[in-house]
Amino acid sequence: MSIIINGQEKRIGLSLSGGGFRAAGFHLGVFRKLEELGLLWKIDLLSCVSGGSIAGAYLALHWKETDVLDNLEKYLTTQSIEIGSIMGGILNPFESRTEALASTYKKDLYGKKTLDDLTNGPRIYLNSTNLVTGNMFFFVAGGNGKSEMGEHELGVVEAPGFRISEAVAASSAFPPVYPPMEISREEYNVPGISRVALSDGGVYDNLGVNPLLRTKRNNLDYVIVSDAGKPFELDKSPTNSSAMVLGAAIGILMEQVRGQQFQHLKWKHKAGEGPKAMWFSIDSHIGESRKNDAEISSSISTRLKRLKDFEISVLKRHGGALVYRRLKDIASELIN
Repeated sequence: MSIIINGQEKRIGLSLSGGGFRAAGFHLGVFRKLEELGLLWKIDLLSCVSGGSIAGAYLALHWKETDVLDNLEKYLTTQSIEIGSIMGGILNPFESRTEALASTYKKDLYGKKTLDDLTNGPRIYLNSTNLVTGNMFFFVAGGNGKSEMGEHELGVVEAPGFRISEAVAASSAFPPVYPPMEISREEYNVPGISRVALSDGGVYDNLGVNPLLRTKRNNLDYVIVSDAGKPFELDKSPTNSSAMVLGAAIGILMEQVRGQQFQHLKWKHKAGEGPKAMWFSIDSHIGESRKNDAEISSSISTRLKRLKDFEISVLKRHGGALVYRRLKDIASELIN
């Protein structure tokens, strides 16, 4: 699936951030623009977090199908899974809210498909956070490679039969709305622990950049980082409420990680140790198609709630415009 530039084979990675259905809609705009430019089906690797996992896993499962983007858009504009999954977890004593979330993904998006059903698409990482070790925990499949799950500290095991719906639920189990997803020793058999507890991948890295930087495992020439997460907002009247201060502190920490990841990509490439990187954030005005698209897109809720027609329209337009501008400015050889 690589692309040929000046007679040489080049590999492209695409990172899809978290941010609920807003992120999925924004990434859909990126997909549509990349398809228009003849690049979408040349992607070699997807690294996905939370809302990005919803979109990325669906794309990979239906790789190169003519109606995959239309079907994804239909899902995002007709389904609101948040309320149903929360209530299902509250009312059902045998199923947590996160397990109920996985059930909705199974019913509406992925069926009983497993990681091995992603074989024919690009290599894809569905990233979560392991609360036992504090590390990024990934489910990885596709690219005609092994289907695996694990992390760098505890190790990686093969997981061909693990359901996509559960991997996406683990990646999008945003606290405190959704409790961690527990993976037992029977499924993840590594020394020293009896189970792992997985939370939203955005707790560790909301951009999903880490797999893009593993040059020994994933040798990439270009990476595109689509960031639809919640930008940190100026607060003219900060509160003394403990809960609100905690929320602001988490936002500041995530903003620091976000900035460091971008710098990491930049300096790795300058040092000749990493791919050429193109990143853009939903609040960016540089390249926006229409005035105020950045503000409107950034103001849309990050909940798992269906997108209104005007919301999906602006998100698609803005995501497509930003990725085109970055490609044109930084890697024009990909679109010439």
